[in-house]
Amino acid sequence: MTSLFDENGKNIPCTVIEAGPCVVTQVKTKEKDGYEAIQIAYDDKKDKHTGKAMAGHFAKASVTPKKVVREFTRFESGHQKQYGDVLTVEIFVEGEYIDVVGQSKGKGFQGVVKRYNFRGVNDATHGQHNRMRAPGSIGASSYPSRVFKGMRMGGRTGNSRVKVINLQILKIIPEKNLIIVKGAVPGPKGSYVIVERWS
Repeated sequence: MTSLFDENGKNIPCTVIEAGPCVVTQVKTKEKDGYEAIQIAYDDKKDKHTGKAMAGHFAKASVTPKKVVREFTRFESGHQKQYGDVLTVEIFVEGEYIDVVGQSKGKGFQGVVKRYNFRGVNDATHGQHNRMRAPGSIGASSYPSRVFKGMRMGGRTGNSRVKVINLQILKIIPEKNLIIVKGAVPGPKGSYVIVERWS
């Protein structure tokens, strides 16, 4: 993340996203595929790292192999995208609001204090030994004689699909295909995200 200063001198935390150029690699229609969608690809990769099937797919669209391929079924009505069309940050407008979807940082196996903000025992003087961050009781005895599904316990944390909504575009730098949004987006530095415009 970084920060910008507004006209009043207020420091605003923001994130820089490289949004494009993205190339249209497939256009799906109701007649041929049963539904309408466009497939776009981003970030070049070497031919030797591309499988034959995907190499043929990119060759059909006359584009170089890409690392990321995503399909979108929701788009503006009356779109006329064709194979090889390029999408850049110019489709966005400064001041508008967007949603960003990404994969959150993985934190591995975590206990209940970090995962669910449990308080822990916190009273070390009353016979507690090595129990400060323990989850405590997880169920009754004779009834129901089992642990209910969904019980909050230790487990894998993070590394899940996260959508952050209502992020305002503060600035667009078209020559470098950068958009600067207010606030944070999910995932570590250098990760791939999906930027969704409000319809």
